[in-house]
Amino acid sequence: MVSKEEIIARIKKLKAEMKAVILAHNYQIGEVQDVADFVGDSLELSQQAANLPEEVIVFCGVHFMAETAKMLSPEKTVLLPEINAGCPMADMITAEELIAWKATHPGKKVVCYVNTSAEVKAESDICCTSANALRIVESLSEEVVLFVPDKNLANYVASHSSTQVIPWDGYCYVHNNMRLEHVAKKKKEYPQAEIWVHPECRPEVIEQADKVFSTGQMVKEASQTTVSQVIVGTEIGIIHRLQKINPQVEFIPLKETAVCSNMKKIDLMSVLKALELKRYQIEIDPSIREKAVAAIQKMISI
Repeated sequence: MVSKEEIIARIKKLKAEMKAVILAHNYQIGEVQDVADFVGDSLELSQQAANLPEEVIVFCGVHFMAETAKMLSPEKTVLLPEINAGCPMADMITAEELIAWKATHPGKKVVCYVNTSAEVKAESDICCTSANALRIVESLSEEVVLFVPDKNLANYVASHSSTQVIPWDGYCYVHNNMRLEHVAKKKKEYPQAEIWVHPECRPEVIEQADKVFSTGQMVKEASQTTVSQVIVGTEIGIIHRLQKINPQVEFIPLKETAVCSNMKKIDLMSVLKALELKRYQIEIDPSIREKAVAAIQKMISI
């Protein structure tokens, strides 16, 4: 049996030979985060990769993230170590469904969360992240906008904006399954702890939080916070990174079973196989890429 150390050594050797860079999302398992060159949120990583000299990007995340990396670096080889690592929320809307929905709301602009397929982005006016969703909606100066696919993020934006936000009925099952009883239980166990939650959580859970952060914002706050305990309402993979950033703080998952099964499909062996076999390569139809990138670039320009 090959040891973990041998796998890591082989990954590092191949990475150098292939002029590759390894990117890992904040929700990846700890050992994959540790072997990565960069750890972060999906858009941050894709933008970073576009400015790096490496010719091969190994994206340890889910399918839409690797797609975004390919869209921003079309000349590079983008590998997704597990081709079946998808996103159930991204799958909750197709381009055809969006086209039909737009037809029932003629003239309304579509704000598209980056957690979507390239085809859905291509049918949208502008993209957003969980960190900038409110700013993007406000920038449009529209009375009404359509928002896909996450209804919880849409509700969060609507609660802070005068714009009417019409949501698609999608959600992240990991965040949507965090309930008030989980908050009450953790508050009782850790009465002094600060509560941070992701805006993909349900409105009633967000109301109980001290702070609402994207994963990138959680990482930034972790390096600055002076509190001793933080209850974290997002996928548990981020705890590994937060704890590394600030070992003095105890980071406690709001829900211990808040696990994205797709994010956990990638392990060290699949990273190694991606490099050895140059699998699984992400390709995007150029006509779709052109329209999808336009929606991403509109967001970046704001």
